[in-house]
Amino acid sequence: MLALGTAAQTAACAFVYGVPYLADELRGREGLSLTQVGVLVACPTAGLVLALYLWGAAADRWGERVVIALGLGGAACALGAAAWWAHGMLAFGLLLVLAGAAGASVYSASGRLVMGWFSARERGLAMGIRQTSTPLGMGVAALAMPPLAASHGIGGAIGFLAAICAVIAVLIAAFAADPARPAARAAEPAPNPYRGSNLLWRIHGSAALLVIPQFTAGAFALVLLVDVRHWSPVHAGQLIAVAQGLGALSRILVGRWSDRVGHRLRPMRRLAAATAALVAATALTTAFPSPLTAVFLVASIALTSSTNGLSFTSTAEHAGPAWSGRALGVHNTGQNLTAAVVPPLMAALISATAYWPGFALAAVTACVSAAIIPVGPRAAGAAATAGARRTISA
Repeated sequence: MLALGTAAQTAACAFVYGVPYLADELRGREGLSLTQVGVLVACPTAGLVLALYLWGAAADRWGERVVIALGLGGAACALGAAAWWAHGMLAFGLLLVLAGAAGASVYSASGRLVMGWFSARERGLAMGIRQTSTPLGMGVAALAMPPLAASHGIGGAIGFLAAICAVIAVLIAAFAADPARPAARAAEPAPNPYRGSNLLWRIHGSAALLVIPQFTAGAFALVLLVDVRHWSPVHAGQLIAVAQGLGALSRILVGRWSDRVGHRLRPMRRLAAATAALVAATALTTAFPSPLTAVFLVASIALTSSTNGLSFTSTAEHAGPAWSGRALGVHNTGQNLTAAVVPPLMAALISATAYWPGFALAAVTACVSAAIIPVGPRAAGAAATAGARRTISA
């Protein structure tokens, strides 16, 4: 179930976050500006944000397997239409929005599919493995999209993503099994974890802020290497694929670290502070280009991916079993809404100035995130209480 959930999320991430790796082709063959490319990059994420809650409600009613299979199948259809039918950037962008809306099913249900099969002592590692799907999906896109676009055009690259989604949808429908759900009880409804506490809101806010350095590095690394270091798009994509692989490994190691220390948020704060320092160094080496530019870009992509699993797991644990679905919906919406606006806004800033101010701004947001992550006794106590409630209900 962990492998299937991770594969489904990887397929969704490959197309939701894969458009940046077509940036050079879109600017050259289609004649788009960097700002226009940034708008196209945001289209799948915009569709994702619009549909997350509805897919979550569907998963509550019909289960994870049906929802993931239907959503990935719908994404495959929309991407196929974008690859072989769309004429013009407007139609192309709208179909990317539809594909993102269909792919939202995976974001709403695959985490629940994984969480339901693991205990609290295993959950950090399990969710860390599942969260490798984002850098793995981006790595697949970085490795495959530039050469496919160069040899078969934009349609060939998008068609490749459609095929991946179709294959994984079939595997999910054939082999996935929904985790057992606790029997309904006549107990009093669980209290609203948002009432009387800002703890969950601080987790949501800090995680959304960390999306800014993650997507600044991920979305603009290829064009930065092409424009500043004069790399070929194919070679830049290969380097970024390595960086995304390191990002996947970092999520596994960080998840295991959080299981060992029994806390999600203290490691998250330390990693946010390290992210701020590393992205600031990337901004410096971008302002004064050198061979270190590529080194710091790789390190930034790897490190900015590391905290995602911690924020998801801590959200579910602090919300408790009765509220985890809704809380994860809020968390997902905040992160993906931020991911939708970062590419066009950063593209506009970079176009008006240079690459380094964008990375400097991303470093500042990581500093703010580190400052608002709750790590005091109250946060630890809330997590322990939620974990106890999960154990009792199980």
